[in-house]
Amino acid sequence: MPPKRPRPSPIRRGSAIGGSITEIVFALGEQDRLVARDSTSRYPEAALKLPDVGYMRQLSPEGVLSVNPSGILALHGSGPKETVDVLKKTSIPFIEVPERYDREGILEKIRIVGKALGADAKANALAAEIDARLKAAEKQTASIKDRKRALFVLSMRGGKILASGGNTAADGIIRLSGGVNAIDGYSGYKQLSDEAVITARPDVILMMNNAGPGVSDDELFAHPSIRSTPAGAARKVVRMDGGYLLGFGPRTADVIRDLAASLYGGQAAD
Repeated sequence: MPPKRPRPSPIRRGSAIGGSITEIVFALGEQDRLVARDSTSRYPEAALKLPDVGYMRQLSPEGVLSVNPSGILALHGSGPKETVDVLKKTSIPFIEVPERYDREGILEKIRIVGKALGADAKANALAAEIDARLKAAEKQTASIKDRKRALFVLSMRGGKILASGGNTAADGIIRLSGGVNAIDGYSGYKQLSDEAVITARPDVILMMNNAGPGVSDDELFAHPSIRSTPAGAARKVVRMDGGYLLGFGPRTADVIRDLAASLYGGQAAD
């Protein structure tokens, strides 16, 4: 048998790249190991006291390394690729944490972060607690029969609607909350034609309330294609904090309940 590889030493001075990574570290009670965070890490409030190394998709090697970390915990999708390639070539462990938009994906993140910090027992306990909460939340939404069609609008710059297709955090949370993504047929985010928006027939528009220049209800429902949908006719929009809504971390069971309540009122709790 080949000799077993020695287990890497636990991270003592970690940089957390990705809001859900930072949340998990705090939920594990291991926040004293963090020396920095990225700009998407805004919860819990105590995390804001940590140095900010930049936006997770626009990192620079100098910024990440400036805090002298002994390890980097980075959510999949961190970048740009050139920066990640440089960081991976240093002597500092770079742990890329997979991102999947379902219950198992959240539990996997917890276990990977816990292992990197040498806190396996805490991670297993937290994963079990979060698993139970997620299953309970999903059970509440599973029985919903008349499912609402939700259109997640990321931005409306210049009147152009950028919306979420499949394999995105928005798609995942809509489904978990008992809704149907009004857009299918492509993955990721895409600019929609007016015809595509009308054809999607959304019952509700879902937006983040802290992402760039705000779009008022009047501006949203004045858009010709939005105005021509059931959501436009009913002026139905749900706005939530982006990190909370799309984080897929320890608070996602609460997100499922909150979004389901916004979509269905008391029906989701029956």
